[in-house]
Amino acid sequence: PLPERLDTLTAIERTQLEAAFREYLSAGGFPEVQGLDRETRFRLLSDYVDVAILRDVVERHQVRNVVSLRWLVRHLLGNPAALFSVEKFYHSLRSQGLAVSKDTLHNFVRYLEDCFLIRVTWLEASSERQRMVNPRKVYPVDPGLIPIFDRTGRVNLGHALETVVRIELERRGYETTYIRTQSGYEVDFLVKKMGEPAALVQACWDVGASGTIERQIRALQEASGRFPGIPQYLLTSVPELVETVPENIRVVSAAQWLLRENLFEM
Repeated sequence: PLPERLDTLTAIERTQLEAAFREYLSAGGFPEVQGLDRETRFRLLSDYVDVAILRDVVERHQVRNVVSLRWLVRHLLGNPAALFSVEKFYHSLRSQGLAVSKDTLHNFVRYLEDCFLIRVTWLEASSERQRMVNPRKVYPVDPGLIPIFDRTGRVNLGHALETVVRIELERRGYETTYIRTQSGYEVDFLVKKMGEPAALVQACWDVGASGTIERQIRALQEASGRFPGIPQYLLTSVPELVETVPENIRVVSAAQWLLRENLFEM
């Protein structure tokens, strides 16, 4: 069991926590897959997705264009935390000879969110039109689904971390949008909840990569100019690697942050 206060963790406990967290990012949180070998886990999670598509989307909404729906599912689950545009995906399907309307694709995205296969985050915008015409960021509901549909063959813990943060924020009752700055930088989440101050949250697994920490900090700083005075968080795997950071940015262990009773405590 962990101590009541996470700042009293011993070095061994921290190592154990980080190892468990890394396993969660790779295998996901579905109880039935815990401890299974990779092949069995993939098969079981694939079955979950197939059942959700068949029962909660195809049968419930009487979907006829199942081929396009499956293409959409593979794309969304295989590109976690990526920007998604119905317009671009529509043209991609057309280039593959698949006939589908844009309205149908919009409906498919809504169905997949309703059946808890994906979660969608919109751009923070001053008008509904601006919000609607910009791409959305789409996340699977569990990080264990990512490697099943990722065609690169690489383990991307960064996308898994951002996915886990998005899920946890919703679980705690926070509303989330993402921010694009005038210079083209992105902040993963602008977080809001009734009765609490807003916060900017950036999730980055590997801050040791060349130029990564500089980009993360620059994005937060530019976004804070638009939202002055609100707390800024950088969630990462090894906060000790971040040597210098502006005073107003709080660098936090992502694993420990997820276990906090209050995510945005000082």
